[in-house]
Order: sequence, then structure tokens, then C-alpha cells
Amino acid sequence: MTFLSEPDAIGRDLPRRDGSAKVLGTATYAYETPLDNAAYLHPVQATIARGRVTELDTTAAEALDGVVAVLTPGTAERLASTEDRELAALQDEEVAFRGQVIAVVVADSSEVARHAAALVQVGYAQAAHNAELRADHDDLYAPETVNGGFPTDTAEGDVEAAMAAAEVTVEQTYTTAMYHNNPMEPHATAALWDPAGDGFLTLWESTQGVHPTRATVASVFGLDEARVRVVCPYVGGGFGSKGEPHVNVVLAALAARAVPGRPVRLALTRQQMFSLAGYRTPTIQRCRLGADRGGTLTALAIDVVEQTSRVKEFAEQTGVPARMMYASPNRRTTHRLAALDVPVPSWMRAPGECPGMFGPEVAMDELAERLGMDPVDLRIRNEPDVEPGSDKPFSSRNLVGCLREGAARFGWAERDPRPGVRRRGDWLVGTGVAASTYPVNRMPKSTATIRWEGGRYVAEIGAADLGTGTWTTLPQIAADALGVPVSRVDVRIGDTDYPMASVAGGSSGMTTWGSAVVEAARAFRDKYETEPPDGAEATGTVGLPDDRYAMHAFGAQFAETHVHTDTGEVRVPRLLGVFAAGRIINPRTARSQFIGGMTMGLSMALHENSVLDPRTGHVVNHDFAEYHITINADVDEIEAHWLPEHDPHVNAMGSKGIGEIGIVGTAAAVSNAVWHACGVRVRDLPITLDKVLHALEERPER
Repeated sequence: MTFLSEPDAIGRDLPRRDGSAKVLGTATYAYETPLDNAAYLHPVQATIARGRVTELDTTAAEALDGVVAVLTPGTAERLASTEDRELAALQDEEVAFRGQVIAVVVADSSEVARHAAALVQVGYAQAAHNAELRADHDDLYAPETVNGGFPTDTAEGDVEAAMAAAEVTVEQTYTTAMYHNNPMEPHATAALWDPAGDGFLTLWESTQGVHPTRATVASVFGLDEARVRVVCPYVGGGFGSKGEPHVNVVLAALAARAVPGRPVRLALTRQQMFSLAGYRTPTIQRCRLGADRGGTLTALAIDVVEQTSRVKEFAEQTGVPARMMYASPNRRTTHRLAALDVPVPSWMRAPGECPGMFGPEVAMDELAERLGMDPVDLRIRNEPDVEPGSDKPFSSRNLVGCLREGAARFGWAERDPRPGVRRRGDWLVGTGVAASTYPVNRMPKSTATIRWEGGRYVAEIGAADLGTGTWTTLPQIAADALGVPVSRVDVRIGDTDYPMASVAGGSSGMTTWGSAVVEAARAFRDKYETEPPDGAEATGTVGLPDDRYAMHAFGAQFAETHVHTDTGEVRVPRLLGVFAAGRIINPRTARSQFIGGMTMGLSMALHENSVLDPRTGHVVNHDFAEYHITINADVDEIEAHWLPEHDPHVNAMGSKGIGEIGIVGTAAAVSNAVWHACGVRVRDLPITLDKVLHALEERPER
């Protein structure tokens, strides 16, 4: 067979293949799956933070016309596995956090189900609870590992001695808030057990991984994985919250089993998302830096305190990025958890790196201030030759290039280093910088098939597209590997009927699935040197990464902030990011990811804050009316650029993940710019006007 080279398949600015379906409303999401005679589920949630349900009176709910079933711990089926206590729905009367599901109503319509749920009468035996994160919590503990399997603590050299001997030091505590993912499409499931009664379950689930979801559900219900099918062609955003199954999928399957032959739909309300779909833990970060007068780091330490739930541990790897970011002979990182009576935290865009780069990058700015050194130059001065901790060479590391390119594009050279000296009318103007990083992750056990059907190439893999562009970029990778035009390649994704695929998480999608597609394409070319018959196919499996190298993407974030001299209002009219993230598969989808991440980072800096009332264990601003996020009006000018980077070690495409690095460092850059504008260091996110107003009132010109 003749394969025609098309060298521009990777790197072309192609429009999204799924774009028109989404714009026209023909893309089918989980809750919208066409299903005959569907029933609807609505949860009943606990209104206490800890205790036990002593009474569940469902009489009024069951009497309501249109109610099909009411499930309680006394009537719901027993699950095969309750090891994951977050998923052990309706298995006992214990209440572990406010918002926990204690019963569900199934009805002919969502309105009736919701009405009936409100009629369920609940009695409790309330127990004392603790829902407040504090650094002096009396039973903090060290988890065995932190998310990603990283060591909980690391130490090298003698930080205490180095800090004592350092000519210049910074010792400060920084905090990040509790954040909820809040994708546009809430967590949603449609479930149907085979009417023939043979124990086959189909789930239409909004998920970042159909195969991982199938594995979890099969375990919970005691099924062979071959008896479960998970379908998810489109996802309306996830930001990590759909990377692991949450209780909604178990509830839908339980309810569907209770109403034989009928599919059941469940879409969490926006309010329910704040207790049932994960969140980013708040963090308390004690950062310590020591340096000589020339700006060379001699000590670096970060000690992190964060929360987890009593029912299920999740330890965000907040201190991990500090381990490899800058050179220092003496370094220490620690993580300690407070187990509280709160919902279960989980993945949120760039877990670890996103919160973990806030404290250290603001501390670096504070160190630059004390040294009288430009903060860009300080970061460049402490560039490591090899990865600190492992001593592995970097496969590529272009942080310095990002800093210099970003500084040139931003006009950094014109910056007066003194804070509070630049004005535009009633606004004080400042600029700030911070670095970004994210590891190159490749997941195991992903397989792709390339087949020839009706004169077209078809790549099949059970990957997910949660808005990142997978529908578009996988054909580009397949076409490049096959040496054929992109227009002749189709993909099929988002279904466990297709070959095994890892979760869309850790910015690993293209590295993992793309590598599998490349291997399948190579096998296809080797197998069919002449015109293949219809149905011809070849399979490829992702290989292990080259562990001789440390693999990371890097970036530099620049922000301009305006602080109003009378009100303390903070605005960010300009953000600029420059990234080194390997070979860019599609500039259009890449720019969307970078800008989306930066916007989310701005949201973290200025707006987002899940306010948990420790008296009740309740997130009180649990809707979009009061949980504020950045919108178009908050960003006047936002730019994302990247450096051309050739890295032959990361994978066959030379690409690195880009879905998460954009959020990393943005909040620190904004905080640093606020200090430059008005002279106030805001170390506790979000940056609200009350945190700068006191200093403005003391300015002499007032």
C-alpha cells in the first residue's frame, strides 16, 4: 500500500471536529441519552455534619402520584464492595458529612422526584463534629504517600542550619481556599440494567474515563467487567472532578436495579455538586527560603497542612513541585493532613502544582524584594542543571526561555521595581511574574486499534474528550503516523466497547493515547504493505516512558493588576503566559487550553472561595449566585504563547500535556502584581478588597 507523507498533520490549526455538533445542540450528553420510559432520581441529603439517621419516614413521599420507588439504607440492595466509603451509598445509617446521601426517590419525572424527596422526614442522633482546618490541629498525621504516589516528606541537606546561616531569608505562611470544580455539565448518569435480567449494566456517564469507571462500578456491584458498558462520547467539562466515579453513578445503578426494565436518569443539581463531586482541599503552606546576597538559594522548605475526609483519604501533593523547581543544596517538603467531618476532596485541575506553586512563587517574589533583585533574574539565577532530588537530566527544560520571552513580550524591562509608584487616574498599577510547571505523565494500559473501513482509516480507543480537543487531535496524530491526509482519518472514542484507555487526567491524554495510536499506526503500516482488505486492522499499546530523564513542561506567567485607591477593588486587565510544552499538536486547541487554565487561575486569585461554616459543615455559598468565578468581563487581554520545543524523549509525537499548566502560577503572578501596585502582600487567597484597603487608607497622599 502507498502511504503518502503529510508532514503538517501534527501542528495544523484545524477546527474542532465536534464543534458544530456542540454548537448545534446535536452532541448527546449523558443525561440527554434517548431512552424510553426513563425514571428520574433525586437524592435526600443529610443536614448534619456527623451522626446517625434514626428515623426515615418515607410515607408521604411514597404516596405522591408518580413516585416509583424510595430507597433507604433499609431497602437498598447490599453492594458487593463497600471498601470505598464514598461510594458505599445507602449501606448504613451513619452520617459522615453534611450533604451525604441518606435516601433517594425515583419517580416518573424529575419534578415529582424532587418534590417527593422534600417530603421524606428524617430524624438524627447528632454527634460532635470538626470541620475546621487549622495548622495547629491536635491530630494532624502524615499519609503514607500523597496523590500520584509521591513520598509524603523529602529532605536533603540541613535546612535549619542553612536558614540560620543565610544572609537573606523569607519565612511566611500562605493559604489557598477550598475550590469546587463546577464544570458546565454537572455530574450526570443514565443507567439501565438489561431487561432480560442477565445482570448486564449500561451506564451513560459524564466521565473522564470510561474504562476506569467500568472497573470501579464492576467492583462495587460484584460484576465481571464484561457485564458493564460505559458510554461517554461528550463531556461538558470536568477539571478533574470526573476523573474518578462519585456517588452519583452508584445511586443511578442502584435505582435502576430497583425499577426493573426502566432506565434511570440522575443529574446533580449545582448545589449538590458542592458536597457530592469532590473539591480541591484548602491548604496552609509554611514556606522558608534562604539565600546569599547574590540571590543564590541555600535553603528551601515548604510544610503543608491540608484536609481530608474521615471516610476517604485524599492527600493533595501540594509540596511536590517545590522539590524540583529551583536549585538549592538544602531542601525539605512535608505534608500533614487533618481528617475532618467534611465531604471527600478529589482531583481538581493541576492537583499539587496549582496550589503548591502559590506559596513558593510568592515567597520567591518576597525574596527578590529583600535582595533588591529583579524577580525574573532571581528565578534564572537558581536554574538547576539536573532535576533536584533525582539528579536525572531533564529531557528538556526551557523555563529560562519562557521567562525571557515572556518578559520581552510583556515589556518587563520598563518596570519600575518600586511598589505603589505607578498610577492611572484613581488606579494603582503593578506587574508581577511567577513560574509554571507540570510533569509529563504517561499512563499504563492503553491500547488503540487502527482499521480500514470503506476506504477510510479509523482509530478506535476508549479515550475521553472533556473539551480538550481529543476528537480533533487524535486524527492528526494517526494521520501523521500513517502518512495520510487527516481528512481520511476518523476516530471512535468514549465507549468501553473500544480498546482500553486511561483516564483523561494529569495532562496525560495525548501522551498516553497518542502513543498507543502511533504504535497501532506503525503496526498497520508494517502489516499492510499493499492495499489492505476492508476490515484490516492493527493494534498498538502504549509503552513505558524513558525513566532516564526527568520530564516536565514549564511556563512563565505575567500579570498586570490595577488597585483602586479609594475602594481597594482589584482588577487584572492583562495576563500573558509563555509555555514550553513540547510539540504542539493543534495550535487552536492548545491555545484554548492555555487560556482556559490561565482564566481559571485568575478565578482562583480573585474570586473563588468555597465558604465552609465549621459550625454546620456546610458550604454556604453553594451556587453560582455566590460562588464567584471569572467571566469574560474580568479579563480584558489574555495571551498565550509557546516556544518551539523539540523533545525526542517524551513520546513519539514529542508532545507534553497542556491541559493543566496554564492554571499553575497564575494566582502567584497576580498576587505579586498586587504587591507591586500597592505595596500589600496578600498571602491568603482570594485577593479581596478588604485585604488591601487598610494599606490604601494609610497612604500619605490621602
